Amino acid sequence: MKANPDLSIVYFGNDWFAENRTSSHHIARRLGSRFPLLYVESPGLRTPHASRRDVGKLFEKLALAFRGPRQIGPHMWHMSVAQIPFRQFRAVRALNEAFALWKLSHALRKLSIRASISWFTVPHPGYLAGRLGDRLVVYYCVDDYAALPHVDAAEVAAMDDGLSRRADLLFAVSTKLVAAKQKQNKNVIYSPHGVDTELFGRAANLAEPVAEGARDIPHPVIGFFGPLDVKVDFGLLEYLATQRPQWSILLIGNIVSDISHLLRLPNIHAVGAVKYEKLPEWARAFDVCIIPFISGVLMDSVNPLKLREYLAMGRPVVTIPMGEVDSFGAHVSIATDKEQFLAAIDKELATDSEEKRKQRMHLVKADTWDARVEKVLSIVMEKLEAQ
Repeated sequence: MKANPDLSIVYFGNDWFAENRTSSHHIARRLGSRFPLLYVESPGLRTPHASRRDVGKLFEKLALAFRGPRQIGPHMWHMSVAQIPFRQFRAVRALNEAFALWKLSHALRKLSIRASISWFTVPHPGYLAGRLGDRLVVYYCVDDYAALPHVDAAEVAAMDDGLSRRADLLFAVSTKLVAAKQKQNKNVIYSPHGVDTELFGRAANLAEPVAEGARDIPHPVIGFFGPLDVKVDFGLLEYLATQRPQWSILLIGNIVSDISHLLRLPNIHAVGAVKYEKLPEWARAFDVCIIPFISGVLMDSVNPLKLREYLAMGRPVVTIPMGEVDSFGAHVSIATDKEQFLAAIDKELATDSEEKRKQRMHLVKADTWDARVEKVLSIVMEKLEAQ
């Protein structure tokens, strides 16, 4: 698609090259097909630890940050900006802000891009809002960021509050986020996640082959994909595996936390991260999909992208209670404790049918990322035209 040169976007998102594809990636890719777009990879909110993984990622990001923008699409570029991680110190914040402003201004001049819109999906680069020559500031909020694990809650809340108040348009992915943000900004629009229905719909075709690494795993297969990090209730997974040794629990995703105790169980299979485009080949092995997260404040406002992806595959879903799950009604099983979770999987295995699979897929058929971006973009363009 030919880009509109009269409008350009500087887009602040998370790690572009991460294995896990988030709403940040899906929206940026579609906007980047319409307008010149510079994707600015923003360092993580949490303070890095001295682990080998964190140190390695820090050096990797520092190396990327001193490069210029690199083209990742016909009229889409990627860059990262080096940030000293200890933002609690005023001098560090001032240095980070000055360097980021200089680096981005230089990149925009080099690309001959004028930032018509600054688009934020994370709050910590919010100090750049309105400082890049932008006509419009968009904040697309997908989480209660201050409730994320291993962050300075007070600091992150302050950054989130500042960007929320500064934004000309504020999109929020859940009704609870909308209610919270309306205290800070009158221009809040509910915008739930989309889903790549074409990609995940491929998992419904059981005539196609299962990924080689999953072909010999005994059924029934209870499946999860996503990072294996602090949000995951590993105690629940251990309980399920020990209570139903005849089940296979297949975990697909980057292994961030120590799960050595789980891997000692013969019916738990953790295969690590796989390419996003390959997920349907692995998920074709799933009999039931699960969202085994730890309940808490963060889950109250979340609208899980994973849920729509599971439904687009037609598979039964068992999940903990979360902000937007109730809206899917009888098509999703919600469990409040480990015993209910176990019983819900038993029930889904016993009652699943081809008709139910079709109903689940139909439920999210219209919720494509293309449709979501079109709706958001129409609101953005209307706001621009009203200036």
